[in-house]
Amino acid sequence: MKVILAGAGAFGIKHLDAIKQIGGIEVVSVVGRELGSTQEVARKYGVPHATTDLGESLAQPGVAAAILATPTQMHAAQAIQCLDAGKHVQVEIPLADSWKDAEAVAQRARQTGLVAMVGHTRRFNPSHQWVHRRIAAGELSLQQMDVQTYFFRRTNINALGQPRSWTDHLLWHHAAHTVDLFRYQARSEIVRANALQGPIHPKLGIAMDMSIQLQAASGALCTLSLSFNNDGPLGTFFRYICDNGTYIARYDELVDGKNNAIDVSKVDVSLNGIELQDREFFAAIREGREPNASVAMVLPCYRTLHELDRQLAGQEK
Repeated sequence: MKVILAGAGAFGIKHLDAIKQIGGIEVVSVVGRELGSTQEVARKYGVPHATTDLGESLAQPGVAAAILATPTQMHAAQAIQCLDAGKHVQVEIPLADSWKDAEAVAQRARQTGLVAMVGHTRRFNPSHQWVHRRIAAGELSLQQMDVQTYFFRRTNINALGQPRSWTDHLLWHHAAHTVDLFRYQARSEIVRANALQGPIHPKLGIAMDMSIQLQAASGALCTLSLSFNNDGPLGTFFRYICDNGTYIARYDELVDGKNNAIDVSKVDVSLNGIELQDREFFAAIREGREPNASVAMVLPCYRTLHELDRQLAGQEK
């Protein structure tokens, strides 16, 4: 299967590394903002074509699908561009930074019937898969999720410590992971959502701290704390409080409430969540089915983010 990758930054490279572990996939073009650095990435990964034009990349012979790891503000328009070109598309989280744009992508995906998937990686991390399977089997019932998403940020840098051209966002990017995961693990819709945010950074123009509360129709609760002011430890830490046990997930590590390690190495074919979501994308294309984390499946998450965004906008007034 011939695919193209748009976004030659930190997460684009994560996808290129993941695809190397998956058989039968050939990346034939890489798209980036700056041609020189994009060509350098293409040479490193043996990709024959590099460009700054997504349309040129999509027009390469035999391309079946695209992965978008571009700036958030470009996701919706580029996803629609890929679908309009007749290509299956996986767009990195978030699908969009507005409800209007998220709905537009969902509508175009329905119209084309192509595979359209969003990189909600937490659905694929083995630690969260382990919990999900036990909830689905009736062995656990989620009562509460307590989540901390903490970074230290003063300038626009990516996960590799390199400068980037766009500004990250606690709500539309980082909260999207947890809002979707909570709904997925609670196995019911979110019926209440509240948010507060701290001061807006004078240079970055975004809130650096945020607190979110959610309740699912099942009665389960979620408390999410997010910060760009936290000076370590960094990352996202999930505490699952269930009726029959407590579990703490740190990416691909899982422990119980007494800090006993749980082996998740056999949950799936890899411990790499990005690789597992890419495998799901390619498998769904080959099998002609809807993937886990399809645009349709994750769309309710963006409705909740929209409601929270409206609340926060009202607080600013």
